Amino acid sequence: MQLLPKQENAIYYLKDTLTNEILYGGAAGGGKTALGCLWLIESCQKYPKSRWLMGRSKLKNLKETTLNTFFELASELNITSQFNYNSQSNIIYWKNGSEILLKDLFLYPSDPNFDSLGSLEITGAFIDECNQIAYKAWQIVKSRIRYKLKDFELIPKILGTCNPAKNWTYKQFYSMYRKNTLPEHRKFIQALPKDNKHLHPSYLESLLQLDTNSKERLYFGNWEYDDDPATIIDMDAITDYFNPVHVAKGEDKYMTVDVARLGKDKTVFRIWEGWLCTYRYEIPKSKLTFAVQRAKELQSKHGVSNSNTLADEDGVGGGFVDFLGCKGFVNNSSPLNGENYTNLKSQCSILMAKLIQARKAGENCIDNDVKDATSEEMEQVKIKDIDKDGKLAIIPKEIIKEKIGRSPDDWDSIMMRYYFELAPKMFFF
Repeated sequence: MQLLPKQENAIYYLKDTLTNEILYGGAAGGGKTALGCLWLIESCQKYPKSRWLMGRSKLKNLKETTLNTFFELASELNITSQFNYNSQSNIIYWKNGSEILLKDLFLYPSDPNFDSLGSLEITGAFIDECNQIAYKAWQIVKSRIRYKLKDFELIPKILGTCNPAKNWTYKQFYSMYRKNTLPEHRKFIQALPKDNKHLHPSYLESLLQLDTNSKERLYFGNWEYDDDPATIIDMDAITDYFNPVHVAKGEDKYMTVDVARLGKDKTVFRIWEGWLCTYRYEIPKSKLTFAVQRAKELQSKHGVSNSNTLADEDGVGGGFVDFLGCKGFVNNSSPLNGENYTNLKSQCSILMAKLIQARKAGENCIDNDVKDATSEEMEQVKIKDIDKDGKLAIIPKEIIKEKIGRSPDDWDSIMMRYYFELAPKMFFF
């Protein structure tokens, strides 16, 4: 069976003595699943009594897709007599003693640390559509690759395949690949549909007929687009947010503060003139008195009153609010004006995100690292359970942390700006 050039490139790294994490794909039709299955087939044949993992987010999807590709390739190679598949144990048993374990790698609330994989020992792993699993699952699986490595003179190898996604695959692989900062032990290989000469022209035409987001991702391999229907702010709107030529300064000035506390390493301040953020400032995690002093200095410098200053009041933020005498924002408090949201944070996040999508808010920011980090957070502002009726909520912070590997502090200081549109206003004559 003749491999595609990009597949041959991946095989080279799967056999070297330096690389132990390979991400392959980044578009549709690049031969992703076939590559993983062929690698497992060759490895099981070459290393008798070895043990390999074939994983995906859900076992049902694994059996309906990846496993079927495995069987099709085995039939083409005329090797189906070399193994037996037990659908009860979900193990492929090779006659030379090798095994392929089929694993469900979904992040279940009942097993947040993947303790179910605790006793697992494998020789290598292939995870199909790895963008659908949590980064912790990837790390745990990698840590279990130790079975008979010395016997076969191998190093741990984990292969992941995926389409573009704005989560840990973007941060840990694609973004570093683009910046040429990937560590030596990691490799990313982008395989586009036009790289696959075996694809029928009609398949390529069907990809070009998709909506803009899907076409950018699946045909052109553009990682900057997200096709999740729960996403509120698209990439174009995020780009416009940081190039706010369409947003004029307002007369009223505000300051929003996301205070460092447990799990955070910085306090983020934003100064607003109307809906335009004109200044952003951050300080490392420090004594509360220091953060309060900085807030007072910013108020004085930018002419912001205490009544137009809002700080996260959860945890340590409560002390910040008391010392400064400003307004407090309680994330899990009831939404204002009796609207149909689960809490105040969901209400402000959704409404602020819609405002940004409508090009009615913006930010003057010249720091590219801040832009990249904030953009990453804004892309994760999504409606929870979009297909269900009931009160509107956003994806919980814990899930966002899992996806981007940190707390979304910048978005918190952005979404709080909407509070001033909802809070009761006092008028004097």
